Amino acid sequence: MSFRALLIMAFCNIAWALNVVVSKLAITDFSAPPLFYALVRSIIVAAVLIPLLRPLPAKLWQVLVIGLAISGGSFALLFMGLEPASPSAAGVVSLSGAPMTVLFAILFLGEKVRWRRGLGIGLAFGGVLFAMAGENQMQTSTGLLLVFLSAMVGALGTVFVKRLDLSSIRLQGWAAVASVAVLLPLSLTLESGQFAALAASPWELAACLVFASLVVSIGAHTAYFRLLGEYDANLVVPLTLFTPILTIVFGAWLTGDAIGERLVIGGAIALAGVAIIVLRPSATFTRRFLVRPRF
Repeated sequence: MSFRALLIMAFCNIAWALNVVVSKLAITDFSAPPLFYALVRSIIVAAVLIPLLRPLPAKLWQVLVIGLAISGGSFALLFMGLEPASPSAAGVVSLSGAPMTVLFAILFLGEKVRWRRGLGIGLAFGGVLFAMAGENQMQTSTGLLLVFLSAMVGALGTVFVKRLDLSSIRLQGWAAVASVAVLLPLSLTLESGQFAALAASPWELAACLVFASLVVSIGAHTAYFRLLGEYDANLVVPLTLFTPILTIVFGAWLTGDAIGERLVIGGAIALAGVAIIVLRPSATFTRRFLVRPRF
């Protein structure tokens, strides 16, 4: 890979990792309701990508359902989980998305898994469970279970992306539209204080939302999929494994996360398992979505 490509991947990893920390700040420090925060992020993405929505894609309902799973649905669960959970804990638990993607590929796509990737799946889940069973911030909680559910929903949607004949950037636009349609009534029904949060911290929340929508969802993901078009996935995808490491670092630096021994050990075990999953060849499932399944 060229030095330019490595710089782009560094930008992507930093943006993805910071997104978890920025979202934590928006939801806890600036009191943004999580569904509302996910909704406004999707509105911005949809508004920017409106020109790409036409013509209507084939299998529109499938596009909308799958788009919701890999976008607003999984993000809403992640943001809800970030209320009680720390960014570092969420980063480790999110590693379970890769093994779940492979497991869903086995169920729905007939993926065959040999012992090496089976070992990777076991290590990934084992490391996450080891970290979640610890004390303090890593103690099993509703927040971490929501983050795990977010990874599950994203992984399930990721598997079915294979059945869509649609470019990643157009899928991202339609995913945002589906997310707005579902999250708007949910936020209005289940949440309160949306406009109070905007009035109390307008510039801070605006900065968080611009970063989450334009820099992360559109900028980093567009750059990532462009690199996948230029280079073999074997070169690009393993570099995304720096994201959980940076999430832990940024969490400790910016939000004061307690980095305990179980977090480090569990994260290392899970990361090793994900690395095995990503590096082993797949006969039926494209690996480009294994680590970055969500828009």
